[in-house]
Amino acid sequence: MEYQPLLKSPDGPRKLPSWTLFLTVCAIGIGGTFQYGYNVSIINAPTQYIHHFLNETWRSRYQMELNPDFLTFLWSVIASIFSLGGLCGAHIGGSTAIRLGRKGALLVNNFIAILASILMGISFPTGLFELLIVGRFLIGISAGIGLCVQPLYLGEIAPKHLRGTLAMGSSIFLTGGILTGQIIGLRELLGGARYWPLLLSSSCFPAFAQLLFLPWFPESPRYLLIDRGDEIKCTKALKRFHGLLHYQTEMEDIQREEFALNGEKPKKPWQLFTDRSIKWQLITVIVMTMGQQLSGINAIYFYATYVFKQAGIPQEKIPYVTLGTGACECLTALTCGLLIDYMGRRFLIIGGYAVMTFWCIVLTFSLTYQELYSWVPYLSLASIFAFILSFGLGPGGITNTLIAELFTQSSRPAAYMIGGSISWLSFFTIGMLFPFIVNGLKHYCFIVFLLECSFIASFIFFVIPETKNKSFLEIKREFQRLNFGSKRQETELCDRIQLHSEF
Repeated sequence: MEYQPLLKSPDGPRKLPSWTLFLTVCAIGIGGTFQYGYNVSIINAPTQYIHHFLNETWRSRYQMELNPDFLTFLWSVIASIFSLGGLCGAHIGGSTAIRLGRKGALLVNNFIAILASILMGISFPTGLFELLIVGRFLIGISAGIGLCVQPLYLGEIAPKHLRGTLAMGSSIFLTGGILTGQIIGLRELLGGARYWPLLLSSSCFPAFAQLLFLPWFPESPRYLLIDRGDEIKCTKALKRFHGLLHYQTEMEDIQREEFALNGEKPKKPWQLFTDRSIKWQLITVIVMTMGQQLSGINAIYFYATYVFKQAGIPQEKIPYVTLGTGACECLTALTCGLLIDYMGRRFLIIGGYAVMTFWCIVLTFSLTYQELYSWVPYLSLASIFAFILSFGLGPGGITNTLIAELFTQSSRPAAYMIGGSISWLSFFTIGMLFPFIVNGLKHYCFIVFLLECSFIASFIFFVIPETKNKSFLEIKREFQRLNFGSKRQETELCDRIQLHSEF
């Protein structure tokens, strides 16, 4: 396939994102990872009211009391089926993004969220708790698709010098969803006995917002040219995203990647496991996604209420203090977005895991001596917020960014399907096993998490190169020596890229 050479734009100072690019990130995020964070958060507020609803429904149907063990089982199903839906969503997200495009996949995904919201909203007036279960499953599917497609879309539309900052939009909207859910779930708003069905059905509003705003913005230029072969639409999209004076450089980068791929079709997830050229990239995705979920962040939230009580905070005030944890996550996501393209991915994520290891040690000691000294509960309180800050500055935000950067166009959707599946499985596994870990080890569970954080930090230090300001092909070349142990394939790839550049 022949390409017309493009005039290179002169090198200049790094530009901030255009308004179109910035607003596209907002339109993508509101119906993407925001939905995940929001739906993880809002289910906590109406717990006691859902228990009452289950009891009353069972009594009206069968004229008998619901067995307490079966009540616990039903509540566990309602809470955990979200993870099962997310796993299904991760499996279909990548293939949907290939068939419908990144933008098309997100738009269709909103209809799943709206249907889920309707089912959860009508479960109480109809007396059918089964609709609540189905709705939670469907909203999980929607969240799984959003978690897969949103970082994929953001990673492809961003210029390489701003790719980290824009990709952090996934984490910013996720933490924003958590904080919004915590606020809306307060009993003064929709978290009370009267309005909890409205709280669960409020997920439709982000979906409607994305359906309203996202159609006005372009599809991913890389998808348009490499997957669809539509150079005209690709050029139009690049001009809107990067402006008439700067789109040429991005176009040349996409064309070089298309030439290097040589017509390679998008891969299926199982094909990645047999492709030696991306072996270490795939290992990195598996280790990092598991590490993010198993890092101890769930243990922190589990112990937060206990620590707040020990610090003398009244029970009725704890939900308001908990807002501080959500605000911390949101603040660190914003901070990480500002720093990631200046300090680099490696420094932030290794530093994040290293500092989390330190705070695991502090928490182990402070929880051990929690009742011996009056100042220790305040140390535990500070450690919880410090751990959350460390998580947000490192693994919480950069993991999804790196997945987008480690793969070229043909492998990227499948990589997100694998990463998303492992993340949801890890999320489900820690949800099932965590109570047993805590019951068995008590606060010494943080020793397990500090070992895990130390391992992930060491793995990243020895395996993952810095990806800041590098094209996807340059990052691929960085991994060739690990994947093959020689320079032969790296030399072949370099020759192909150089040949295209000269052409």
